[in-house]
Amino acid sequence: MSIDDSLRGALQRLAAAEKLLVALDFDGVVAPIVARAEDARPLPETADAVARLAGLPRTWTAYVSGRALASLVAVASPDPRTQLIGSHGAEVRLGGEEHPVTLDPDQRDALADLHRVFTEISSQAPGTWVEEKPAGRVLHTRQADREDAATAVGAAKQQLASRRDIFLKEGKEVLEGSVVHVTKGEGLAFLRQVTEADAVFFAGDDVTDEDGFLALEAGDLGLKVGPGDTAASFRVERPEDVADVVALLAQLRSELPAQRTP
Repeated sequence: MSIDDSLRGALQRLAAAEKLLVALDFDGVVAPIVARAEDARPLPETADAVARLAGLPRTWTAYVSGRALASLVAVASPDPRTQLIGSHGAEVRLGGEEHPVTLDPDQRDALADLHRVFTEISSQAPGTWVEEKPAGRVLHTRQADREDAATAVGAAKQQLASRRDIFLKEGKEVLEGSVVHVTKGEGLAFLRQVTEADAVFFAGDDVTDEDGFLALEAGDLGLKVGPGDTAASFRVERPEDVADVVALLAQLRSELPAQRTP
């Protein structure tokens, strides 16, 4: 990929930040989208660039994903220095220490209702399946007929429309329900706070990543992957392009005199 002058200039400014946080969604950004979620793997070039950034002084890396934390760890095999945000912010791993989500009795009851609705609908919609997360469930429709998928999602939304204790998010060929109201924007804000970062880079591809882009501040950089309306300042087409961008950011930051000593 040829990185245009506008994006290159923005990366140069970002690389010069005193403390930098580089955060990426996983599926569709670090890893190409695949039919089976468990088969996703990071592009080696992106994983290498993330590892190089994680090794630089005053630089933090993070994966901010809608996946459950256990699923993210399994498919990403992340560098131990990379912070992890799972389930859109409900689960966190910082410095290798996991902070699991804890549900109260009302939330556990709501999760049981959510599970029942999604599994009943999925049983009647061939090609759909339900992923279990600690604080939610995901109705996957990627392998279903488009009409069946739309019918399943519509039925789930209708049945849960009156629930104020279940929060629905519609993404690319998924409908996610959670009993904890969290967003990737909140996850990014948390990471900014704990790292005390002066600037943040965030790349995402899905509609749920828009919360992350909207949480960015002056001096940050948002990178949208693929088509669709976005609040991000820049756009690339494919995960392979993300690899080029993150590699350039790693190169630019490593070349700064201030990065040569901790």
